Amino acid sequence: MKIICIGRNYTEHAKELNNNMPDEPIFFMKPDTALIQSRNPFVYPSFSKDIHHEVEIVVKINKIGKHIEEKFAHTYYNEISVGVDFTARDIQQICKEKGLPWEKAKSFDGSAPVGKFVAIQNFENINNINFSLYINGEPKQQGNTKDMVFTINQLISYVSKFVTLKIGDIIFTGTPSGVGPIKIGDKIECFLEGKNLLTFNVK
Repeated sequence: MKIICIGRNYTEHAKELNNNMPDEPIFFMKPDTALIQSRNPFVYPSFSKDIHHEVEIVVKINKIGKHIEEKFAHTYYNEISVGVDFTARDIQQICKEKGLPWEKAKSFDGSAPVGKFVAIQNFENINNINFSLYINGEPKQQGNTKDMVFTINQLISYVSKFVTLKIGDIIFTGTPSGVGPIKIGDKIECFLEGKNLLTFNVK
């Protein structure tokens, strides 16, 4: 399975990092070792001193697709969840300054915890879903899919032009504003329409 991540898909988040808005979706990938097994902690990596949380809606692909037309994209998934795209911001900045790829700042082990998946039938409108991230009981990020620059269906169609999507692949769809650092000892909780789908500790 593949983990496909979308960058700069919420305007306010792009602004807070002083990034230009893209004309088309930006995507990168993480290996399956970026996942965290249920109830396991996120282990703070020794190579970074500035790990940031980025909560995102995550979509699970349910059938093989290539060159998917946007009007058919909704048939390629029936479950969503929330996940955290952890980023080693200090490592990322060094890579950017040198003009180098920054996979090592995004794709390290444990950098993509994902919550329990729920059926999209539970939601009236996939393009109007609230999600959030709390640290130690305090809200840090709150977003809604209506604020996406590119919708879930647009993302699936676009990515499938370059990469064949397979059953079980997951797509992180971008993060809203409010990203920030975590520290050892933090308890992280992620919610979808008020329902807790992901909880883990930072160790």
